[in-house]
Amino acid sequence: MATSTYLSNPTVTVNSVALTGFAVAATLERTNTAQDTTVFGNTARVYSATIEDNSLTVTLFMTYAASEVYATLATLVGTATTVVVKPTSAATSATNPAFTLTNTYLETLPVINATVGELSQIDITFKGGTYTAAVV
Repeated sequence: MATSTYLSNPTVTVNSVALTGFAVAATLERTNTAQDTTVFGNTARVYSATIEDNSLTVTLFMTYAASEVYATLATLVGTATTVVVKPTSAATSATNPAFTLTNTYLETLPVINATVGELSQIDITFKGGTYTAAVV
């Protein structure tokens, strides 16, 4: 049985611009690519860590107003940037770490995703980057 849980209410900051007020979902995946290092005589596969391949996918309500979603992200397509995500809006601490991807790459920006009568949402994925977790 879980002894500690939290109500998700993450903060999302892209290149020092807070996009929390537009975000509805965020998934940060820390991945360390495995390299097969199995040799003769092994009776099972053996893997070693090689290089990190991190990603952050964020679902945002789309807006075209100045200093909001489109204005913030449009110039970042094809460039490296920094994103910070925290589990909740509380201060950074051991129970609310700030996860940062530095030099992460935004490959694609859906500029329009529209359906009649619905609020427009887009999914963006930041690829790669150096992962750090701050607790202070």
